[in-house]
Amino acid sequence: MTTRPLSVPQIKKTALSIALAWLILCAVGLHYVVNFSWLISFTDSTITNLLLALACISVSNMLGYYQPKNERILYVLIITLALTLVIIFIAKYALLYIFTDFKEYKDFYNFSFAFRGLISFMCLGWCALANILWYRLEEQSETQGRLLTAQNLAKEAELNKLRHQLQPHFLFNSLNSVFALTMVNPKEAGVMITKLASFLRGTLKRDDELWVSVEEEMEYIQLYLDIEKVRFSHRLNIEVNVEEDTLNLCLPGTLLQPIVENAIKFGLYNTSSAITIKVDVCVEQDVLHLRVQNPFDPDMRATGGTGFGLTAIKRRLYLLFANPHLLQTEIEANNLYITTLKIPQKNDQNHIN
Repeated sequence: MTTRPLSVPQIKKTALSIALAWLILCAVGLHYVVNFSWLISFTDSTITNLLLALACISVSNMLGYYQPKNERILYVLIITLALTLVIIFIAKYALLYIFTDFKEYKDFYNFSFAFRGLISFMCLGWCALANILWYRLEEQSETQGRLLTAQNLAKEAELNKLRHQLQPHFLFNSLNSVFALTMVNPKEAGVMITKLASFLRGTLKRDDELWVSVEEEMEYIQLYLDIEKVRFSHRLNIEVNVEEDTLNLCLPGTLLQPIVENAIKFGLYNTSSAITIKVDVCVEQDVLHLRVQNPFDPDMRATGGTGFGLTAIKRRLYLLFANPHLLQTEIEANNLYITTLKIPQKNDQNHIN
C-alpha cells in the first residue's frame, strides 16, 4: 500500500513549519521592501501561498496514484505547468478583486506576475521531484521486502525439506529392526514399537518449531537412543553429559539425531563387540558445543552410505547462520571419530523458556 509523504507525522510537521515560515517571509518582504500595509502584505502572502500549498498537495496525491513508466519527466512538467497556471490566475483574479481600488498594488501585481509564476513553477517542480524520489524509494523498499520474504520462504521450504528427508532413513531401519524382533523377541518388538510411536509423535509435534531448547532436544535424543538400545541391546552403551547451564539454550530442532545415528552406524559397523557412544553438551563464549564421539576403525569402510545426513546438517547450518564451519569432524589418535556442532547463541533467542 502506497504511503503518502504527508501521512508521515514528522514530514507533515516539517512541511507545515516551512509553509508558515515562507508565508511570513513573503508578508514581511512585501511590507518592508515594497512598503505595502500589513493587511495587503498578509492577504497577498496568505492567498498566494495557500494556493501553492494546495497545488503541492495535489501534485503529491497525483504522483502517488499514477506515474507513467515512460516519459515521466514530461508528465511531471505538464502537471507542474498546468497547476502553476491555475494557481497564479486564481490568485491574480482573487487579489485584484479584493484590492480593486488600490491602483499601486494592481500595478505592482501586474509587474511581478511573471516572477510569481516562475517561483510557483519552481516550488511545484521541486515538490514533484521530491515526491517522485519518495515513491521511487518506497517502491524499491517494497520490492526488496517482497524479495526478502520470497527468499525467507524459499529458505524455510529448503530447511523443512532437509529436516523431513532425514526421517525416512531412520524410520526404515527401525521398521526393519521391528520386523526382525517380532520373530525372535516379540516382547522387545512391542517395546520398540511403543518408543518408535512416541519418537515419531514428537517429530510431528516439532514440524512448526525451527528452534528448540537443549533440554527438549536431549529428551528427543533419549527417545531415539532408547529405540537404538532395543535394536542393539548390550552392544550399545550410551554416555550423555549435559551441562546444567545449557538446558535453556537453543539449537535448530532435529539437528543432533542424524549425527548420533551416524555415530551408532559407523561405530557398530563390522564389529560384534560392545561400543560406547559419548555425547557432551557445553557452552563456551556464547557458543553451544555439542560433541558426539564414537569408535572408528580406519580399515573398515561402511557400504551403502550416501553421507546425506552430515551434508544436510551443513546445509541447514549454512542457511541459518551463513557459516560453513559450524560442523566439524576429526579422528583422534586412538581411533575415536568426533563430530562437533557449534551453535551461536543470538541475543534475542539465547534462552527458550
